[in-house]
Amino acid sequence: MQRAIELAAKGQGKTNPNPLVGAVIVKDGRIIGEGFHERVGGHHAEVNALLNAKESVEGADLYVTLEPCSHYGRTPPCVDRMIESGIKRVWIGIKDSNPLVAGKGIKKLIDAGIFVREGVLAKACRKQNEVFLKYITEEKPYVILKAGMSLDGKVATASGESQWITCEASRAHVHQLRNNYMGIMVGINTVITDNPLLTCRKSGGRNPIRIIVDSRLRIPINSRVLHGQNESQTIIATTHLADPEKIEELQDMGVKIFITKSVNGKVNLESLMTFLGKSGIDSVLLEGGPTFNYSALAAGIVDKVMIYTAPILIGGMASKTAVEGEGIKRLADAIRLDEISCRPIDEDLLIEGYIHKNGGD
Repeated sequence: MQRAIELAAKGQGKTNPNPLVGAVIVKDGRIIGEGFHERVGGHHAEVNALLNAKESVEGADLYVTLEPCSHYGRTPPCVDRMIESGIKRVWIGIKDSNPLVAGKGIKKLIDAGIFVREGVLAKACRKQNEVFLKYITEEKPYVILKAGMSLDGKVATASGESQWITCEASRAHVHQLRNNYMGIMVGINTVITDNPLLTCRKSGGRNPIRIIVDSRLRIPINSRVLHGQNESQTIIATTHLADPEKIEELQDMGVKIFITKSVNGKVNLESLMTFLGKSGIDSVLLEGGPTFNYSALAAGIVDKVMIYTAPILIGGMASKTAVEGEGIKRLADAIRLDEISCRPIDEDLLIEGYIHKNGGD
């Protein structure tokens, strides 16, 4: 199953909004076939493993990270192919949360006389498909808040200098994330201050859909995110406060405009998540500034936090921190993280955690 998880990871950035799935066929203690879901519309992992098998799979075991499908979608049901192949036993990481599957694939295998065991390395399989599992059940994107900061929590110096706080390896890792996730989101202040492209600079990588939150449509027409719509689509979320003529001008440039009712003059982020989900965007990497980061956290749209911490100290009361905005007044109301993990990326430290959804204790 660990090998199946490794194979599934090869589909990152190519299968959205489908899940990442890997499969391994074992016979007489030998791996005789491997496969993974390579792209949307292509064969599923189990079928690829069967097609790649070096010999007959009759009587063999098949390990797969996610429950095989039992319905007709872009491809025929995988379980039918598995049953026909003569597979004897199937070991599954996690059950598919898709209502079209949700246990039906397992039942069909069992009804065909095939031994099935679910829950093999379930935690690792669930983590690998955390994006899919949220999107398929809630139809809203999985949101990852990413920030790079100094050891004392600063994202810029007092003069505003921020390039580069983190090391080159950390920046390369961020571009891998831009490849993996479908959307990248920033607030208008980031666009005005940094004029970023918000593309993926990983060799062979996929550009994310650029999402700009701009309640009054202050975005300069010459902003780099507005150009090259054929290479990377841009969506601007705004409110009724926006200038109708500017909306039309941006739409003529190929930019997609989403207008939502404002919340205290700002874009309703919850409504934006619903819109993005219905638009087929399963995941968003949030690379906003300190104020926007707080707004996203306060709105409850963030699922996961990834902080790249550099071994430097900046100091200064005027130096920006990773999260600012209105801030939390009582420690009991602080936004807490669960399942914290830390790992080095060259000289930096990447800290990851999941938003505690039920508030503080």
